[in-house]
Amino acid sequence: MDLAPADIDLLCCPGCGGDLAADGDAIVCAGCAHRFPVTDGIPCLFWPNDWAPEQGDVTDSMREFYEQTPFPDYEDFDSAATLARKARQGRFAKLLDDQVPPGARVLEVGCGTGQLTNFLSVANRSVFGADLCLNSLRLGQRFKRDNELVRARFAQMNLFRPCFREGRFDLVVSNGVLHHTSDPFRGFESISRLVRPGGYLLVGLYHRWGRLITDFRRRVFHLSGDRFAFLDPNLRTRGFTGPRRRAWFMDQYKNPHESKHTIVETAQWFERIGFDFVRSVPSLRAFAPLKDGDSLFDPDVPGGALEKRLVELGMIASGSREGGFFVVIGRRPEGETRA
Repeated sequence: MDLAPADIDLLCCPGCGGDLAADGDAIVCAGCAHRFPVTDGIPCLFWPNDWAPEQGDVTDSMREFYEQTPFPDYEDFDSAATLARKARQGRFAKLLDDQVPPGARVLEVGCGTGQLTNFLSVANRSVFGADLCLNSLRLGQRFKRDNELVRARFAQMNLFRPCFREGRFDLVVSNGVLHHTSDPFRGFESISRLVRPGGYLLVGLYHRWGRLITDFRRRVFHLSGDRFAFLDPNLRTRGFTGPRRRAWFMDQYKNPHESKHTIVETAQWFERIGFDFVRSVPSLRAFAPLKDGDSLFDPDVPGGALEKRLVELGMIASGSREGGFFVVIGRRPEGETRA
């Protein structure tokens, strides 16, 4: 097991909330005595939802999908240096790496194969990656071990039944995850409890209008037997081949469930749970693209109603290559207590 005693102190039983302790090749709850296996060094702390049947639950179908198609793939990354170099080619990842300080405690909820978890751990941060799919976590764990990334840890978890104690993380990231759940706001509310007072929550979601082009391609692929892949600009990129190509295609066009949202709607989620809105990417100010040197964690004042509408409509154009994706960041107020 890769977890130190201090790491286990951050955990709690996802079933009853009790204390956990290592016991040989398992983790045991002191409250309900449930034993959780550890597989390839990964604590398997998944606990199923106990929702009423009418609620509907896609957790099992999503887990099955990603167990068969882990995303993203590590095909192009032969070392931690390669991972860091390619990640920092993206402006958002570079700003995140530059602005999350060393020593910060970070949780990535829905980490997939753990590329961001491993990347952020390089700069002396304690980074935990949690996902419901064990096969995806195994890929992240293998890369971590091969590159001796000792500050990255992984755990199998259902985000609706977290296995971490509340209020322990400086930053919680959930990028491209909540829209693959049956109840995105309920999931948002669940993971928000893991943020410490003064800490930040970052969520990335599919945009209602930004996905229009992707939806059109999905329909074309379905009717044509998955021909005309050239319609996706990423699939036309040189070097976008093999497992990496398949992982992107399956995630974008064959996913069994996704919901779509707007930036304004998601900003209102933060207001509903008592968090302060910090900023969105893209900004809710018109004609204010993210630039090198911008601060992700300093408040950005949104524009008026017309500006917000222009930004939302602009997602139709940007969605062609980026899949209609946006990010919103909020901050839990200092000294705030939650029921």
